[in-house]
Amino acid sequence: MNQPHPRLPEFKYIQPKSSKEAVDFLDKHVDQSRPYAGGTDCFIQVRDKRIHPQYLVDLKSIEGFRKIRFDLEKGLTIGAAVRLNEIINHPKVLGYYPVLIEAAREVGGYQLRNRATLVGNLCNASPCGDTIGPCLTYRSKAHIVGPDGRREVDLKDFFEGPGKTCLRSGEIVESISFPIPQPGAEGTYQSIGRNKLGDLAIAAVTVLGYEKKNFSSGYEFLLTLTAVAPTVIFADLAQDILKRQPITHGTLEQAASACSKACKPIDDIRGSAHYRRDMIQMLALRGLEKTCKLLNIPL
Repeated sequence: MNQPHPRLPEFKYIQPKSSKEAVDFLDKHVDQSRPYAGGTDCFIQVRDKRIHPQYLVDLKSIEGFRKIRFDLEKGLTIGAAVRLNEIINHPKVLGYYPVLIEAAREVGGYQLRNRATLVGNLCNASPCGDTIGPCLTYRSKAHIVGPDGRREVDLKDFFEGPGKTCLRSGEIVESISFPIPQPGAEGTYQSIGRNKLGDLAIAAVTVLGYEKKNFSSGYEFLLTLTAVAPTVIFADLAQDILKRQPITHGTLEQAASACSKACKPIDDIRGSAHYRRDMIQMLALRGLEKTCKLLNIPL
C-alpha cells in the first residue's frame, strides 16, 4: 500500500548568511544541493521524489533578500526571499505595478502566499505561473549571482522551457527589478482555472497599455499569454495590430483573434488545446476592453 501521507526524505539544512556563501556551497555541491526561499514548490518536489537533494540551501537569511526597494528613477527591486503577500500589501507596488498584484493574488491561497516568493515562482519556470506574464509585461530583469560573478538577464531571455531557465550551475537569483512604467500605464491580468481559488491557470492573458503618440493608433499595448506554450509569450501580431489601427471594438477583436493564433497549447488533463485557444481569445478581448476603459478610450 502506498503511504497516504508521504514524509520528506532526510536532507541537510544549510543557512548561508551571504550570497557568496550560498553560491560557494551550491557550486561545490552542484548535483547534491538545491536553493529555496519559500519552499512551496521545492518541498513538494522533494516529498514526491521528483528531486533528491542531499542539501537544501535556505536563502531567507541573506542580507537584502527580504527587502523591497523603490526609487522614482531606478524603479522597483524585489529581493529573492520577499513573500507574495508582502508584495501585495506594498503601497509602491500597488501604485505603480497593480497588474503584478492582480496576478500575485491568483497564486494559491493566503496561507501559501505567506510563504511563496515571487523569485521562486519565476525560477520554477512553469508555463502556467501567474506572476510570469506581468513581470514580462513590466519588462523586468533578473539579477543573478554565481561562481563567475554577477549578471543581469532580461526576463524574456530567462525562460528556456517548462521548468528550465538560463541559470548556470551554482547560480541563484538575488532579485527582480522593474523599471518605472510608462506614464499613465494601465492594465489587467485575466486568467481562468478549474476552480476560483488555488488552481493553476489553464490560460491567462496580461495586458498593459499606455499612450504612444508616434504610433498610428496613439497607443501601445503589450500582451503576454500564459499556459499556452512552453514559455509565456508576447503576442507580437496582436500588439502590431493595436499599434497600426484605430482603437475600436473591431480592432480589439482582431487583436484577440491574433492572440489565439499565436498560441502553441497542448492537450492535458486540465484542458484541451482547442479550449485553451478559445479561452485566450476571450480573455484577451476582456483584458483589452478593461484596459481601454481604464485608459478612457471610447470604443
